[in-house]
Amino acid sequence: MVETDSQSLKGLLLTHELAFLVLVAVAGASGSVWAYFWQQTSAESIRLNGLAHVAQELRSDLFRQVQEVAIARLRDDPAAEKVYSRHTKAIKSGFNQLRRRSVSRAEAYAVQGLQQAYSNIQVDMNAIFDDPYLLNRIVRSKLLDPSYEQALVREFESAFRNLQGLINQQLDEQEYKRQRWGRFAPFAILVPIAIATVLLLFSRASLMRGFVRPMQSLVAAIRRMSSGELSTDIDPGGVFEVGEIASGISEMASELARSRDALVDSERQAALGALVPVVAHNVRNPLASIRATAQLLDQEGTDPEARESHAAIIETVDRLERWVSALVSYLHPLEPRYRRVAAASLFDTTVALLEPRLKEKSIRLSRTPWDGDIQVNVDPDLMEQALYAVITNALDASPPNAAITLSIVVNSDRVFLTVEDEGGGIPFTPEPIGLEPGPTTKKMGTGLGIPIAFKVCKAHGWDITFEVDEGTGTKVIIGAPLARISYQSA
Repeated sequence: MVETDSQSLKGLLLTHELAFLVLVAVAGASGSVWAYFWQQTSAESIRLNGLAHVAQELRSDLFRQVQEVAIARLRDDPAAEKVYSRHTKAIKSGFNQLRRRSVSRAEAYAVQGLQQAYSNIQVDMNAIFDDPYLLNRIVRSKLLDPSYEQALVREFESAFRNLQGLINQQLDEQEYKRQRWGRFAPFAILVPIAIATVLLLFSRASLMRGFVRPMQSLVAAIRRMSSGELSTDIDPGGVFEVGEIASGISEMASELARSRDALVDSERQAALGALVPVVAHNVRNPLASIRATAQLLDQEGTDPEARESHAAIIETVDRLERWVSALVSYLHPLEPRYRRVAAASLFDTTVALLEPRLKEKSIRLSRTPWDGDIQVNVDPDLMEQALYAVITNALDASPPNAAITLSIVVNSDRVFLTVEDEGGGIPFTPEPIGLEPGPTTKKMGTGLGIPIAFKVCKAHGWDITFEVDEGTGTKVIIGAPLARISYQSA
């Protein structure tokens, strides 16, 4: 299984989407803060300008009231009181607007001072209407004197300047805020751009690391496989889904490699199977002639050295004949014909064939542990050939008067057939080497005994292992899976 990051493609895409959501949120927040500032400063400026405008209108109404009422009173105009009342009502309306537009305590105090000054003016104005001697010369000259008007509104003017100064001060503060925010405006624009750049680079790096580069590695590995490199190890990394794809492709490549090797092996064996019989036929005929000639010379000759040479020729020819026969047998396709037989009978039949050789070397056979009731599904003819090869190797390796131990054991879900000798241990590690004959330490050996055992066990789906104890002996263990074991008769 290919190891991958724990992150999935869905999580990667979610990270990508979250990055852009953060970008939108930052941009929106920046715009909202900026818009809120301008809305607040604009609203405050409008309020202050409105406050100043109302105060200016109120001041103008006051001056008009003083002038028009004074003139109407000098003329002894009956409508003077109506003019006075009309202006008073307008001025009171102005004071109401000033109070509504005021939001701070300082503004409220300034409006209150302005209204108090106006109340003092009203006292003087009321005195003009109430004075019965208003038309005397002194009063007339007083009303016509410009300094009297200035003195009348002096307190009001002072309160008005106080309010106007307060408004101007706040307007200056608003202007200062606008200028300060204006200085920060370039940075406020650059911050979202910088954040957007960072998020874009982060999102791109995540996609490249988690998906794009792993997919490129995967495509490159697939191309190498298409060129025949089926053993390519795919580990692209990245998100979980890419790892799953890589794992599936690796398993598929492994299956293809095994199928290809099996096909090549099958084709080689088929080719050799067709070639070897022809070679064997062409070799056997000359060998037969050589052997016949050697036997004839052996009968006619009397020289001991010649007799020894003739015997060596015959021995060599017989060895070549056995090797060719074994090779033909080894290359013959194996198709097991299963029968239910006792595992002990496989050993018994094989040992019966080797009985003369066992007696010749005084080899003792020991059957322990021995479960003689175990039955197996097997092709007895083929398996007896494998056991014959194994026991023959043990017999040839054993010194005279040695012991060979045979055993049949059931362990968990398998049955094991074991052959153990005291021959000092074979000097190599047997392996399933396909069609090639293995090494042999015997004078008359062909090197095909162990390969035949491997081939027979493989055809049955069994396994065969060799445990070599150097200086002591070799143990051959043939294991059959439980699926091929039957404890009932057919």
